[in-house]
Amino acid sequence: MNLALLAIFTTAVPLGGAPRLLLMLPLCLSVAIVYKTTRLRNLRELPVAVGLLWGTIVLGMCGVGVGLWLLFFLMV
Repeated sequence: MNLALLAIFTTAVPLGGAPRLLLMLPLCLSVAIVYKTTRLRNLRELPVAVGLLWGTIVLGMCGVGVGLWLLFFLMV
């Protein structure tokens, strides 16, 4: 029983392609929630502010990824 439980936390789950990219979404959302919660004075504005920041972070990271991908193919 203990070895099976230990194997859950010590064995990597193979992820590739889209599932790996989709793991970015909740991470960006949690960062946006924590950041906006500490910055806003009125918590009624929180959902809209978090949504805008989350979208900005995700689109920015995708833009940087595409830019680096293009740079890679230009260098090869």
